Amino acid sequence: MDMLISLPGLFIAIIFHELAHGLAAYRLGDNTAKDLGRLTLNPFKHIDLVGFIFLLIFKFGWAKPVPINPFNFKKRKRDTILVSLAGPFTNFIIAVIIGFILSLNIISNYVLFQILLITLWYNIMLGVFNLLPFPPLDGSKIVASLLPSKYEYYFYKYEKYFYLILIILIGTNTIDRILSPLIDITLNLLIKILG
Repeated sequence: MDMLISLPGLFIAIIFHELAHGLAAYRLGDNTAKDLGRLTLNPFKHIDLVGFIFLLIFKFGWAKPVPINPFNFKKRKRDTILVSLAGPFTNFIIAVIIGFILSLNIISNYVLFQILLITLWYNIMLGVFNLLPFPPLDGSKIVASLLPSKYEYYFYKYEKYFYLILIILIGTNTIDRILSPLIDITLNLLIKILG
């Protein structure tokens, strides 16, 4: 039952996150995601089966990343940052909307209330997690784009080695010590916004 209640929140958080990346890239001049059929709410286009199973069992997983070609952008660095921010920003917007609905105290059905609450949490968690500056997360692309071109080149050249940092953080549960306070701050901010 807990898993079934979790599924809608997971789907919403993941699908809208990836769709936002694709739509932002398309708006900024890159048709890659559109040409590959990724500008859709169809979960099968965004969900990686193995990554989804890992997420349900081990609380860590991944989706199919939306492919983009930053060289199609008019301003490569700026637009890469905007596309990278689009996913987490969408998650935060969904969290605010759900938080507003919950704050109205109009949901009397327990199961629906739990689904909304879990959906809110997943969106905040996914938004915060993806802003961490470790490849392949969105935050790493933001950091790389803010670097001078010379250092950006080396960042991407050795990017695969930085993956190890994230793997170690997850494997040792250190990631929880980083995420928990950031999620708490985000939740408290949401509470203040909604009064």
